[in-house]
Amino acid sequence: MSENRLTADFWLDSLRREGAAFRTAVTPETLATPVPSCPEWNVEQLVAHVGEVYRFHAAHLVRGVSTPPDEEPMDVPSGPAVLEWWDDSFRTIIAALESTDPAAPAWNWSIQEPVAQFWFRRMAHETAMHRWDAQLAAGAALTEPIETRLAVDGVDEALDTFLPAGHRAGPDNLRGVVTLRCTDADGHWAVRLRGTGMSLLDTGTVFDDPPHAQTAVSGHASDLLLALWGRVPLAVLTVEGNPELPQALLVG
Repeated sequence: MSENRLTADFWLDSLRREGAAFRTAVTPETLATPVPSCPEWNVEQLVAHVGEVYRFHAAHLVRGVSTPPDEEPMDVPSGPAVLEWWDDSFRTIIAALESTDPAAPAWNWSIQEPVAQFWFRRMAHETAMHRWDAQLAAGAALTEPIETRLAVDGVDEALDTFLPAGHRAGPDNLRGVVTLRCTDADGHWAVRLRGTGMSLLDTGTVFDDPPHAQTAVSGHASDLLLALWGRVPLAVLTVEGNPELPQALLVG
């Protein structure tokens, strides 16, 4: 696990920064451009997706309750008008978070506590990942790494929230221990794979009588996070041991 203790203010600042960078990367001229990291979408569909996410979560956050919200279809404009609609969506999620106590009750889909802080974190990471997608669509040379502290927290989120909730894109029949380490920050994790199950381990005791194969994965925090989300190949990381085991940590 990491010692990366972040706050709602940090995530809100990250959301503002990443949202601005996302908006810079998308223009009327690029709306029809395919998004290589999300092959089912072009830029217009990516913009629409992010805007819908903002509006949906802003609407349920202001309820101040932890019961699941109703999902209703949204009327999303097409063509260049989607950019102005996204701008309004972004202002809406920022306003909702600014007016919400992070400790207030709020629904979420995970095993985490049902409080609003979950969405401060989630919206920052949602936006950072899709900012990277938008920059990639604009040209690979334009992609910027995800900020290191946010990336370390993103690896935390993948391992403590997404994978335990069943959001796995990799194989579910592998067994062993995988350790992950950031080479540019204080971030280290250990995961025991048990086929369809997995658990985060105390990295201080992970090597006590290991019953299965072990694999050590290391790299920059941004690369670790992007690899877990399938944005870059695991080959960008240093992998020592069984190269198949890290595949089980891919988020989907």
